[in-house]
Amino acid sequence: MSDKSLFPVKIEADNAGKKFIFDWVVRKVSFSLERGQSYTFTGPNGSGKSTLLQLIMGAMPLSEGHIHYYTNDGRKIDQDKWYQYLVLASPYLEVIEEFTLPELIAFHKKFKPLKGDISSAEFIDFVRLSGVQNKLIRHYSSGMKQRVRLGLALLSDVPVVLLDEPTSNLDKDGISWYLEQVNENNFSEQLLLIASNQTYEYEFCKNIISVQAFK
Repeated sequence: MSDKSLFPVKIEADNAGKKFIFDWVVRKVSFSLERGQSYTFTGPNGSGKSTLLQLIMGAMPLSEGHIHYYTNDGRKIDQDKWYQYLVLASPYLEVIEEFTLPELIAFHKKFKPLKGDISSAEFIDFVRLSGVQNKLIRHYSSGMKQRVRLGLALLSDVPVVLLDEPTSNLDKDGISWYLEQVNENNFSEQLLLIASNQTYEYEFCKNIISVQAFK
């Protein structure tokens, strides 16, 4: 990830859509997402927010239309390389439960660098889990696991950050921690995408896109 001139600065969707058997989840999705901006996809449960994030990631094939990643000089990035430039935090994202937290951090850093090359100890302090760092992650609560997912996403030095229902499983203190971090984090060099139906999760975000418009 050293050559940042090759980072995507824009994601464009052109009449993109996804159908499962006979039902369209989203259709005629067209937008341009610019790096240095944050965007939130809103809508009720089952409206297709998570599906849309999966399409933007390239983790799910389109049924129609196109989605492209572009570099500074307007070149398209091959879809099979998109994964190098993005990170996802979601309650359905598996974490390796046989690892301790330091082991998980070391494993993650083999694939995605952390901002400022922060140490394992600094990361553990960031997610406020210093008291349980040597426990296997399988013994973490659902809220602790979600805090780890969010920490890895917020601190990864990649251009595209995706947060799907970010405060799921978090208690009151966890939600306060999330809000503190997203408000203090500098996303000026990143593109932040959130899928949410909870207003407090994205109050800082200026660009709101209703998934209901893609029906």
